[in-house]
Amino acid sequence: MLKTVLHVSFVAWCYHSPSCSEITWAKTPGCNGTQQSPIDINTGNVQANANLTAFSFAGFNERSALTEITNTGTTVLVSLDHMKMWVAGGDLPAVFSSIEIHFHWGNGSSVPGSEHTVNGKRYPMELHIVNKALHTGIKSGDSLAVLGVFIEASTETGKPESWKTLTSYLAKIANAGDKVRVFPNISMDDLLLGVNRNKYYRYMGSLTTPNCKEGIDLFSRTVYINTSRNSPLMLNTFRSIQPIGGRVVATQEAGSKINPQSGASTHSWIAMCPLLSLLVMWGIMC
Repeated sequence: MLKTVLHVSFVAWCYHSPSCSEITWAKTPGCNGTQQSPIDINTGNVQANANLTAFSFAGFNERSALTEITNTGTTVLVSLDHMKMWVAGGDLPAVFSSIEIHFHWGNGSSVPGSEHTVNGKRYPMELHIVNKALHTGIKSGDSLAVLGVFIEASTETGKPESWKTLTSYLAKIANAGDKVRVFPNISMDDLLLGVNRNKYYRYMGSLTTPNCKEGIDLFSRTVYINTSRNSPLMLNTFRSIQPIGGRVVATQEAGSKINPQSGASTHSWIAMCPLLSLLVMWGIMC
């Protein structure tokens, strides 16, 4: 259903139309920098960093925090009650309030759609949790931290019903601009069930859509969702891999790898921006 409408965007960029697709993004001042995201994470080259401590998550068990789902024309965006969810720790310079989640995906079959790749592997989907600094002493009042999650397809039964509940709203937002209220029966903890949020990779990167602001930290993890549930969200809404250049990817342990078959050993990754936009990536199997 969404496959026919997500080509249209409310902003001056898109993924597929020749007039506004990724090939034109370089005209946007921030999108032609040297620290762009996403990248391919080569786990053999990651370096240990003792400052990458555990994260603290408050309100992620709050079932009324997910308030509204919107078809923006370029993604599916879930608004969060910013007064109910916070992220801190992990060497972040402040406490961050969670304000939204959105998705990047492929075509549901031949083209997986995560933005970042690990050792060349692209996952079916990527989830971003966008957070905003609660105080402005770090750089700017618009300082952001974006937590990211790889989503892997699975044919197993018994996976979290939260994803079935979340995707059930898609039929109500078939057109760009459509939005619907979310009933208070899903929490972020439900969606991230089984994810170890304190194992992650980190590097200096950027926002992955215009204006492509640089200075973002990223961390990754994997969640598994039943394949019958991820297909409605697929339409190649991801940016191509960007050159890593001389950037260093860090983790708690050098040489750590993401293992998509084991929730306990899957890692997360983070990337940092000038106004401290932080992108955090985990992986999810639903």
